[in-house]
Amino acid sequence: MLDAKFIKQNTDDVKNYCRNRNYTWDFESFETIDEERKNIIVEVEALKAKRNSESQKIGEMMKAGQKDQANEQKEEVRIIGDKIAVLDEQLAKVEANFKQLLLTLPNMPASNCPVGKDESENPEVRRWGTPREFDFEFLPHWDLGTNLDIIDFERGVKLAHSRFSVLRGDGAKLVRALINFFADCHEESGACEHWLPALANKETLTGTGQLPKFEEDLFKTTEGLYLIPTAEVMLTNLHAGEVLEATDLPIKYFAYTPCFREEAGSAGRDTRGLIRAHQFDKVEMVRFSHPKNSAQELENMTNQAELILQKLELPYRVIALCTGDLGFSANFTYDVEVWLPSYNAYKEISSCSNCGDFQ
Repeated sequence: MLDAKFIKQNTDDVKNYCRNRNYTWDFESFETIDEERKNIIVEVEALKAKRNSESQKIGEMMKAGQKDQANEQKEEVRIIGDKIAVLDEQLAKVEANFKQLLLTLPNMPASNCPVGKDESENPEVRRWGTPREFDFEFLPHWDLGTNLDIIDFERGVKLAHSRFSVLRGDGAKLVRALINFFADCHEESGACEHWLPALANKETLTGTGQLPKFEEDLFKTTEGLYLIPTAEVMLTNLHAGEVLEATDLPIKYFAYTPCFREEAGSAGRDTRGLIRAHQFDKVEMVRFSHPKNSAQELENMTNQAELILQKLELPYRVIALCTGDLGFSANFTYDVEVWLPSYNAYKEISSCSNCGDFQ
């Protein structure tokens, strides 16, 4: 999240970027809670200073043999301590509300992030390959996969729910082969592979911005753990609370994981076939970089994603997300979109983002 001091010192800039993001944030509550927080801190510090002073006097009285006066002073110190305890409890609640509010403010877009209202204003950066033209009537993957008996949508629904599917035979082999292909390519680039838990705790998901903003899109267990929406959550938090040496950077990680998303609010939008499924497989890249090199690392990571598509000979294009379409934690994002004949359109297959120090 953004630092409260930064928000106070750059309020106009933060308000402007919220407008560019089409995002509404409660600046009035931020100022009110911050003022309440400061007032309590000032009062607590004053009381603690007074308690220290009075305690010192008690010691002097005891040395002077003024036991009765010292006992009276001890009562005063006890009353001050009770007031401090009440204020500390109030401060804890105010601090929690303050943090919760800060967690709902998205990252600031980078200075070179294109300004736009929504996805219709995302500029295209480049294209690779030419979409194939067919001299016959081709089938969409949901029909072709069913005809070949490699995708079974009905049994996926029977086993689980809508937006789940079963891959069988060559379909299952294809997924496994692609995962291994991606992993081999990333390992060749110098990245270290990880095998990760598919469940994450609240702190981990908060660390990458999924919580509290996107809780409705997550599957939650009765124990309070969440099924991960992407391996990014786990890879990024591997070094949570640690200090990395600049000489060790950049650090390149990748991992394959099953991913789970409720896809709340996406009813009727690209829900046929294998797009926007509740469970899907993904190989994710994460890089830790020195701040001054982060923009270049984003370019390197995007090139790595493109290289895989080039090896697969899949026509694609790269677009830069404008401010109105930018993800919550990102300050700049490239989407790599593959041409899908059945949709007669490019569809996102990879999203590469720079998050700065927001996470």
